[in-house]
Amino acid sequence: MSDSGTQFQWLGTGDIAFAAMGQALSRAQRCIRLESYTVAEGLPGVAIRDYLVAAALRGVRVQVLVDGLGSYSLPISFWKPLEQAGGLVRVFNPLSFNRLMVRDHRKLIVVDDSIAIVGGFNIASVYLGDGISRGWCNVGVCLTGSVADRLSIAFDRMWDLAVESPLRFVRLRRRTVDLASSEEQKVGVIVSGPGRGGAAFLVALRKDLERAEDVQIVCPYFLPGLRLRRMLARMARDGKKVRILVPGRSDVPMSRRAGRSLYSPLLRAGVEILEYQPQVLHAKLYLTEAVVFVGSSNLDTRSLHINHEIMLRIEHPEVVAKARDWVGAACRHAQRIETKTWRQSRSWVEKIRERWAHLLLSRFDPYVTRWMVQDPR
Repeated sequence: MSDSGTQFQWLGTGDIAFAAMGQALSRAQRCIRLESYTVAEGLPGVAIRDYLVAAALRGVRVQVLVDGLGSYSLPISFWKPLEQAGGLVRVFNPLSFNRLMVRDHRKLIVVDDSIAIVGGFNIASVYLGDGISRGWCNVGVCLTGSVADRLSIAFDRMWDLAVESPLRFVRLRRRTVDLASSEEQKVGVIVSGPGRGGAAFLVALRKDLERAEDVQIVCPYFLPGLRLRRMLARMARDGKKVRILVPGRSDVPMSRRAGRSLYSPLLRAGVEILEYQPQVLHAKLYLTEAVVFVGSSNLDTRSLHINHEIMLRIEHPEVVAKARDWVGAACRHAQRIETKTWRQSRSWVEKIRERWAHLLLSRFDPYVTRWMVQDPR
């Protein structure tokens, strides 16, 4: 698939995504930028590291940025072969009290400023597979063209930010907004993080929802704010199609409970809600009939207002069609939540747990984060 110089490859499974990563890294001639919330030992982490080491040995500039919490269990020695080969490694927000809450949740690879991979894939063994018989269900996209250069700029900003004082960017900085995209390319790069101003991804998503007739949302941690929930409910009541695919199995049970606390009013409005069954659902995908958003951001308070995230907004008919086909295939492995039976399907104890989970993740977590990053002066 291509559009005005930008070529797209849809990455619908972990096996496809890691094969694309290996192919891109093996072809690098000048520079590699790799950013991941989680890098874990074993496959595919060792294989990716070996690609990076080989690239550094042939003279390629290699930069790796990982998150201090997401990659906490990774031994420091893991990167030693890369550093000995001349590669550079930085850890974003190494764990400490005033740095604990704000994380780099982005997943990004840019090779030679011309090839880029963006999606929900961390570099860990649970992401290997087809998302049905094995491995978490996930999605991403590989792009070739000038958009990769803009993603290099996004990486460089985070690379510099990783060595700055946390107080300088959390409290005082204005949020980073959409990196400009041309009408010809139809690809927008949306970076977001803590600070003053609106959440760039949320603003862009709402704008597209306002003119949409068909909305499909795939999200592993579904906890949208009241305004967005009301928008989705209003669309459904107006006869527009609104479908939400969320996990039936989650790596964060509290998040699943919190999201379930929001089902009832959406179901009553006519929103279709399905829970994916075979594996953990980790894909972040938001599409209308004309646009698809793909990247690292969930629809929860942490992704929208606290963590650093990166999303692509793509207006390309073939890419939108690929995304629509992927969602359709995933929904065939999902269980639909029925409006009539939902209220009676859980005990009152479970309903209380759901309410408490919602309170903790939507209210308490943001409050604690704001408190922890206050400048003590």
